[in-house]
Amino acid sequence: MERTAVSVSKERITKETKIAITLKRGLEPSVINTGVGFLNHMLDLFAFHGHFVLDVQVDGDTDVDDHHTTEDVGIVLGQLLAELGQDKGAINRYGSAYVPMDETLARSVIDISGRPYLSFNAAFSKEKVGSFDVELVEEFFHGLVINARYTVHIDLIRGGNTHHEIEAIFKAFAQSLRIAMADSDVQRLPSSKGVIE
Repeated sequence: MERTAVSVSKERITKETKIAITLKRGLEPSVINTGVGFLNHMLDLFAFHGHFVLDVQVDGDTDVDDHHTTEDVGIVLGQLLAELGQDKGAINRYGSAYVPMDETLARSVIDISGRPYLSFNAAFSKEKVGSFDVELVEEFFHGLVINARYTVHIDLIRGGNTHHEIEAIFKAFAQSLRIAMADSDVQRLPSSKGVIE
């Protein structure tokens, strides 16, 4: 049985971006305005498949490119996930998911470990989806994982259409995170050390 939904919010203001994000557990529609259409789409998929509700409002320097917006959204989202998941008393802790997107296949494996580490293995078929630089996908997840303090392994096992490749990764990550954050049947801290930090 999942915990009662709580809502966490954070703002981040730099010379490059102004970001306000609210994150909560739930199944309601999200409202996402990053100024980067492809990132909006991926965040919506993340929220839907992770059973989160996002309100994301960003004013970023997209006249330069999408880098600062994408990276900083990952940073803030990671901080919010860390805050939302502070109660680790009886979570599953580990989660994994394989997600096919037509011809592509992605895998995400998560440990809510308190030890930030990202292994990102994806050779994308093209350098861009529309105007979006696909190298920013790794930047997004790096910002998120380091700030959430997760150990995450993301692998693109089979490729094809670049949009499908990235979509499969976001969906797999969301599914694995939902599993890892869910309440365990065993009511104890999931660490033989007695602490997760």
